[in-house]
Amino acid sequence: MARRESYLAAFALLALAADGDNLPPGSGSVSHGREVFDQQCAACHGAKGEGGVGDRLVGGQGTLATSKPVKTVGSYWPYGPTLFDYIRRAMPQNAPQSLSNDDVYAVSAYILDLNGLLPADATLDAKTLSAIKMPNRSMFVGDPRPDVKSPECMTGC
Repeated sequence: MARRESYLAAFALLALAADGDNLPPGSGSVSHGREVFDQQCAACHGAKGEGGVGDRLVGGQGTLATSKPVKTVGSYWPYGPTLFDYIRRAMPQNAPQSLSNDDVYAVSAYILDLNGLLPADATLDAKTLSAIKMPNRSMFVGDPRPDVKSPECMTGC
């Protein structure tokens, strides 16, 4: 039973993360995020998020409507809080859920800075992360497959 509750607790952030309502306390600066990224993320995602073994995290703005879209945090993701949620639950790949909330806010801040969405001297917390307007927010559409129920279409779909 405890394992199921743990899974549900982890999933709860994902379910509500778009508006950031249930982001945990903590904060992190871009500069601290650079340090954590260098130690925990760069081996897979490249020194500046350009990709490598892991996905590219930076760039791609203006490419989604082209024949070769580049889907990154800065070009594709619709909400900032989902970045925090993903990093917190799944990264680093060799030790998921090992980063503190402050480290996750910091790495999120650094990735957003690399994408030109946050100034280099910024500090990120639940309030500031929720306030970031991601470039693809208004263009993102839910999964159109009839067997997938997205949150905006839970009744009468």
